[in-house]
Amino acid sequence: MENKYTQKEVAEQIGISVTCYAGYEQGYREPDFKTLIKISKFFKVSTDYLLGLE
Repeated sequence: MENKYTQKEVAEQIGISVTCYAGYEQGYREPDFKTLIKISKFFKVSTDYLLGLE
């Protein structure tokens, strides 16, 4: 939300379905390692940040 991207925009950019990405945001799915890296690169944050370690 902070970056004003829609779930559809993010999902398209990282190559997954909107439903899958929505599941990550809502907490009932977890991305695999490769997808986690794609998400971190898209948002320009570390994987540690996404995992709540920073």
